[in-house]
Amino acid sequence: MVLFITGISTEVGKTLASAIVVEALQADYWKPIQAGDLDNSDSHKVEALISNDKTEIHTNSYALKTPMSPHAAAAIDGITIDLNKIVPPETKNHLVIEGAGGLLVPLNDTDTIFDLIQLHYKVIVVSRHYLGSINHTLLTLQKLQEKKVKVGIIFSGDEHPTTEEIILKKSEVTFLGRINEEQKFDKEVIKKYAEQFKSVLESF
Repeated sequence: MVLFITGISTEVGKTLASAIVVEALQADYWKPIQAGDLDNSDSHKVEALISNDKTEIHTNSYALKTPMSPHAAAAIDGITIDLNKIVPPETKNHLVIEGAGGLLVPLNDTDTIFDLIQLHYKVIVVSRHYLGSINHTLLTLQKLQEKKVKVGIIFSGDEHPTTEEIILKKSEVTFLGRINEEQKFDKEVIKKYAEQFKSVLESF
């Protein structure tokens, strides 16, 4: 099973969700494009948060120096991102792929994060409540549904029932669970959530 994790925006909790899903399935992890924070990348964060010894963290296809949209970070580095060079790692394990920002974040003049998603992938959208998040979430889900991929949603942050209810009612996607605000996220907390998510992910 290949799970692609995307968000409705940046800083909505994709990496925490990725760590939980990786731990729950003891899956491999791959972040195709990392922009900025190369010494404390999302790959480093996931590796530090998981407890199992089965997961392999695969190397980024592009590790860009500047924390910006990938197309702009690549330009600063003097390169152009080539979709053909972003090849999923070979593994017999489940694979969790974490995107960058939202679906339409540009990689170059023509391609976006959306173009990384293959038809056999199952996609998890991470949604976090803020003013405008309903619109951003529904647009994201609609775009994925047009591609005919299987879509599930995880809500992160403080619970907001009216927001979550209307999103689920209008989109009819699979609700996988929620990640609450915690004082800190460490291996024990990630393991606790992984146990909660394990069965629903295995049947997703």
